[in-house]
Amino acid sequence: MKGARRLVDALRAKQPFNKALGQHFLVHDDVLERTVTWAEVDVEDHVLEIGPGPGTLTEVLLSKGCKVTAIELDGGACDHLRSVFADAIAEEALTLLEGDALQVSWPADITRVVANIPYQISSPLIDVITRYHRNPKTTPLQDIVMLVQEEFAERVVMEYESDVGSLGMVVALDFDAELGERVAPHAFSPMPKVHSRLLRMTPHDEEWPCDRRLLVQMIRTAFEQRRKKLKKTLKQPPRRLGRIPGWHTTRWKRAYASMEHDPRLQRRPETLELDEWADLGVDFASCEEEA
Repeated sequence: MKGARRLVDALRAKQPFNKALGQHFLVHDDVLERTVTWAEVDVEDHVLEIGPGPGTLTEVLLSKGCKVTAIELDGGACDHLRSVFADAIAEEALTLLEGDALQVSWPADITRVVANIPYQISSPLIDVITRYHRNPKTTPLQDIVMLVQEEFAERVVMEYESDVGSLGMVVALDFDAELGERVAPHAFSPMPKVHSRLLRMTPHDEEWPCDRRLLVQMIRTAFEQRRKKLKKTLKQPPRRLGRIPGWHTTRWKRAYASMEHDPRLQRRPETLELDEWADLGVDFASCEEEA
């Protein structure tokens, strides 16, 4: 194996790092090894890597004998990867897709996502991962392990009371989330200004008693004004309510009117547990459409 530092230096010799793309590359081989070990990657897996850059994580993944599909936006990094991993590409152990991971189509048989991602795409990437996992035409994901900004990871896991918000609540509808190793800035080149953290998301496949999409919209609407009570924030229909089959403004207003004096609406969103959100969604949905 070439090792992380040599791969990073090889890319740097070809082009300067692009901070606009979030290019802070992990150069500690031991952290890369522990990442893949924590992800429990084996030879039966088809792993999706997002933002491989110089290929430091790619090299460790390939050493485990799994199949890897890597999505990279930077054309210069893609040329570098095609050169460094020419044999793996020829043997079809590695597939390189050039483009935006938020937009390109992912293979339908991915089993795990393991990635050191550009931090600015963290939130939208989780939405894409969730849609992929819930798509009946794709293989259900077994695990997602990503290195993200520490503050973001804490919000996903809702590590502290102050971290409770729409991000963690929405993730919890589909995944159990846990924090892994903390990674200091000096483990990267160039060094970021923040600490990083490994985050694992494991699907729990729990079925909710009402439309999950309704719960997502209720949670996000309420947390947009988190200091206000639900009676205030849920009075107006969510902006994208019409995307949920059977829902429209009139039905929402009728449902709200029937719930207006419910004591739960006197609470602020961070005080509700996930099961309470589900119960509230069921009660809103119990207001059937008029014939």
